[in-house]
Amino acid sequence: MKTNINLVKKYTGGLALLLALTTKAALPGDWQKEQHFEIASPGLIKLSLPPETRDAARPALEDLRLYDDSGNELPFLIERPVPAGKAVQAAKSFQVSLNNRTTIITLQTGLTQPLDGVTLESPADNFIKAVRVDGSEDGKSWQPITQGQPIFRQAYGASQLHISFPAGAWHSLRLTVDDQRSQAVPFTGARLHAAAAVATPNETQTAVIAERDENPGESRLTLNLGAANLDVAAVKIETDEPLFTRTVTLAVPQILENGIREQVVGQGVIYRVAVAGQSASADLSVPLDAQVRSRELVLLIQNADSPPLPISAVRVERRPVYLVFLARSVGTFHLLTGNKFCAAARYDLAALGANLKTAAVTPFIISTPADNPNYRAPEALAGVELAGAALDVSNWKFRKVVQLTRGGAQQIELDLDVLARANSGLADLRVLRGSNQVPYLVQRTSINRALTPTVTLTNDAKQPKLSRWMIKLPRAGLPLTRLTCVTKTPLFHREMSLYEEVADERGEKFRRALGTVTWTRTPDHKANDFVFPLDGTAQSDTLFLETQNGDNPPIELDKFAVLYPATRVLFKAKADDALFLYYGNPRVASPSYDLSLVAGELLAADKATAKLADEQQLKKTSWAESQTPGSGGFIFWGILAVVVVGLLVVITQLLPKAPAA
Repeated sequence: MKTNINLVKKYTGGLALLLALTTKAALPGDWQKEQHFEIASPGLIKLSLPPETRDAARPALEDLRLYDDSGNELPFLIERPVPAGKAVQAAKSFQVSLNNRTTIITLQTGLTQPLDGVTLESPADNFIKAVRVDGSEDGKSWQPITQGQPIFRQAYGASQLHISFPAGAWHSLRLTVDDQRSQAVPFTGARLHAAAAVATPNETQTAVIAERDENPGESRLTLNLGAANLDVAAVKIETDEPLFTRTVTLAVPQILENGIREQVVGQGVIYRVAVAGQSASADLSVPLDAQVRSRELVLLIQNADSPPLPISAVRVERRPVYLVFLARSVGTFHLLTGNKFCAAARYDLAALGANLKTAAVTPFIISTPADNPNYRAPEALAGVELAGAALDVSNWKFRKVVQLTRGGAQQIELDLDVLARANSGLADLRVLRGSNQVPYLVQRTSINRALTPTVTLTNDAKQPKLSRWMIKLPRAGLPLTRLTCVTKTPLFHREMSLYEEVADERGEKFRRALGTVTWTRTPDHKANDFVFPLDGTAQSDTLFLETQNGDNPPIELDKFAVLYPATRVLFKAKADDALFLYYGNPRVASPSYDLSLVAGELLAADKATAKLADEQQLKKTSWAESQTPGSGGFIFWGILAVVVVGLLVVITQLLPKAPAA
């Protein structure tokens, strides 16, 4: 009998639990993603939103909602810690004195609040010094603050004149610049930096180096942050290089009308230097303090004539975002994100108390975003129509099959065939599925791809002082950004001219100048790399580089390369789509797609890399269009012959007729 009672209790208890689970209120169906976490004790809760939440939500968190297990929406506050504005002002007084081995800078701060740094001003353009800083509370007695701090400015632009030290209130500062191993440089002023009253919290994560491209004098790293909409405070680079200085630029994809370009959002200097007699000092952090709305952040490192840095890792410091709310009971709570159309929530937070922002952060284990069971999860970029308007492709000359590996967001890098035969502005690019267009965006990157041309030295015996190199390109009509080469000649000064030979409508050849650059190599400037910047499309497939040697021996050039920009096309497709890329219609205008309205979503999506197959020629090039630069004379002389014949006929009709016999 007792056994039966226990069975009944277990049964009724399990039934009660099942009923409780089934009677939980359903979550709203307008939100795509759900995350949950457990609260063990009621009270004021402050938690840090994980990057996955910010990635799933809209940039300003307008669609973030909080629910308990009973289906009640809970009011909350979003707190974004930002660094307080730090006062920066010129020193009250500034005095410089020169000694045999030091430059001493004495300044009165004129500030009562604590200071944590000073930035010097100098017109000197190439130096490196070590600085010692002493502080005084009364302007008479001094105590050391820091020593061995490096300041420098390099000839190619890298500059570091800021000296950091522990925060403290000082009436006066004395900076002693070490001149023992180099000539003293002038200093013209100083700016003082007040310390922040409260340190701003940061959270660190590792960024994935998704792509690395080496351009002449520049390394380009594409970083995958793992999530969009992060407030990035700084980017830290890890390298084992013992001594270096580099200027670093941070850029993000910027959405323009039917296109994407890179926009610079930050810049700084990273370095590891060792002034003689001092231990090495390093600063490998680049400040940013901006919200990055895409998952990608581009890192551009200026190497000048130095080899690229070996980079082992890149870490990102991001500002946390806190969610603060009052939990009146224990249990499971739900975060909802992924609603493109809802308005931002507005709550009356008076009930949460006056100490809302002073709540301590509580660590919680928050689940990763999952599909809301009450919401039919759409495919990626669900708002993007796969098919555009129909298109008659009878005027297009070329096409290529687009080879897909999976469905969803796609990217194609345009190859040499497309870049050479498409319009210079890519207005004639079309992606087609059957007879319908597939909307796309053009992404113009800062990546430069290198080509190795065939180079021949073509000196003219009639001009013995002239050196000329003929550079044969793989295609005519390529958009080029620069020409590079190297030399073994140790000392010279030359004017280098680049041109191509094209023809006018009469068929007469003329030089089309592409620019002139001065190249100097001296013991102070030993770089053997030559970079000739280009801006535009080479009309022909042959370039000429020449220089006048004067009475000097000819210079020797080797390892020629030409570079062109990597350009990508972004679109959406299904895995089994049969797609073609059409190009080669010089008379068509650029398309206009509504895809630009969701360009941000397309850019943030995880994109598959599609490939282009071999070129297919659809239409024979007309005789007039086939006239390359240099053959225009056939047209001109043909038209001229027709005009002459017509004039002769008219003159013959006007002449008086001979009298009859």
